[in-house]
Amino acid sequence: MDAKKTGTFIALLRHEKNLTQQELGEKLFVTNKTISRWENGNYMPDIEMLQALSKEFDVSINELLSGERLSETAYKEKAEENLTGILHTDNFSLEEKCLFFKQKWKREHEAQRILSLVIIMAAGILGLVYSNMFLFIPAVLALIGTHLFFYNRMMAYVEQHAFDGSGNQNSKQKNNP
Repeated sequence: MDAKKTGTFIALLRHEKNLTQQELGEKLFVTNKTISRWENGNYMPDIEMLQALSKEFDVSINELLSGERLSETAYKEKAEENLTGILHTDNFSLEEKCLFFKQKWKREHEAQRILSLVIIMAAGILGLVYSNMFLFIPAVLALIGTHLFFYNRMMAYVEQHAFDGSGNQNSKQKNNP
């Protein structure tokens, strides 16, 4: 199982269907960046995405993992090889998954967190400059509350994605028609 070979195969299949990365992303409920990362071999699609790609391109998951169309004899051979490869490469610990999703959430929400911090700090500074405790004290409490709010949202995101794996948009779409 070679991520680069799989990615090249996904790109080839996408080109055969005359789809852009954006169009494929919209069909699979992921971003065009995700498609690009798969095609460059930076990431492997998870099993749900492999199923969706398989259906979209009318190829087997085994062929996707192999990075090529397979004859019947090669199919059985590659199936065993790919299964063994998956068992050896899917060794992310729960701690690693949690860390990954925390970092991802922080990147995706960085602007919101910074804007909130700037607004609250401005109110606090105004309170200090004008010696107005009615601005300063609520600003400090708002800062603490905002931190707790964002931390809680981040941990809910991590729990949804790292523990049960149902956090991707594809499964949400299926559950909410």
